[in-house]
Amino acid sequence: MSKKSSTFAADFVPMSEQRHIIIDLRSLPIGMHSFDIQLNDEFFASLEKTEILNGHISATAALNLREEDYQLSIAVHGTVFVVCDRCLEPMPLDIHDEQEIFSEDEETNGQSQLDLSWLAYEIVSINIPLVHSHQPGECNKQMELLLHNHLCDDTEPEDD
Repeated sequence: MSKKSSTFAADFVPMSEQRHIIIDLRSLPIGMHSFDIQLNDEFFASLEKTEILNGHISATAALNLREEDYQLSIAVHGTVFVVCDRCLEPMPLDIHDEQEIFSEDEETNGQSQLDLSWLAYEIVSINIPLVHSHQPGECNKQMELLLHNHLCDDTEPEDD
């Protein structure tokens, strides 16, 4: 059994038509395969209920397909925009991460396709902090003033 290596560029589909990069595991020969994935504004806009407004993420997936299982490594790099929790203006978040996914024989028996775009999106999602806010001084100045005017002051005298 010879192991072959192949490279696929997922951007052969025009970006305006690209939604998801789905690979059929049954159609690939055993061996190493690599895929390039681009998540752009249109991709993020096509998702429902996501906190990501837009962005551009480049991802590279390396798939080691074996007879009974596979190992997948996905590296994501780029910037997404989310709403600042303080001023409600868009703010950039840089994303850089790499995750590995291992399958076992019982996991691959029924699974014949991998949605690489969705897996890359999930890696981006887990890298977004629970609270997103601009660095001090970078929020919308008008909103900062409103927030400051509505802050509770703990120095008020207590009622006896």
